[in-house]
Amino acid sequence: MLPGLETLAIRRRTQGLTQTQLANLAGVSQSYIAKLEANKIEPSYAKVMAILGALEGLERGREAKARDIMTGAVIGVQRGDPVHRVVALMDEYGFSQVPVLEGDRPVGSITERTIIDRMVRGEGEEPIGERPVSDLMEDPFPQVGEEAPISLIANMLRVYPAVLVHNKGETTGIVTKADLLKALT
Repeated sequence: MLPGLETLAIRRRTQGLTQTQLANLAGVSQSYIAKLEANKIEPSYAKVMAILGALEGLERGREAKARDIMTGAVIGVQRGDPVHRVVALMDEYGFSQVPVLEGDRPVGSITERTIIDRMVRGEGEEPIGERPVSDLMEDPFPQVGEEAPISLIANMLRVYPAVLVHNKGETTGIVTKADLLKALT
């Protein structure tokens, strides 16, 4: 039996679909769905993939989007701001990362880890708190549209500390691991 078929009936019912509705979406007959669910036929790979594809499309369509979990007010710093301003913002808002902006455009990022690493290394003659953010900043956080599904953002947050959300070229929000975890409650 192909993987995923043992849960076919459960997934179909979870989406509120009848066998006929799923059959119409997948381009197969209702009797084919009934026989698959009852494990009474040898499945065709192409037909099963069509059925599973239809279900996955529906499941993704009902998945929460970036706009549903993002924090709307993006607090960032300008690249010329001193590092002590970043530290003060992080302390005030409880952030561990902040986007670096040039005007309203994201051009970099700075994290607690970056600041601490630079403190430990003791680079430069000027105290780290007085140095401009541009001396320490890293690449900007990745950006997604407001309609991006949470599953995509969750995968991005495995690599990046935050994801910026935009709409028509304007940054409208930010999603961090904390925002993602709040979505579970």
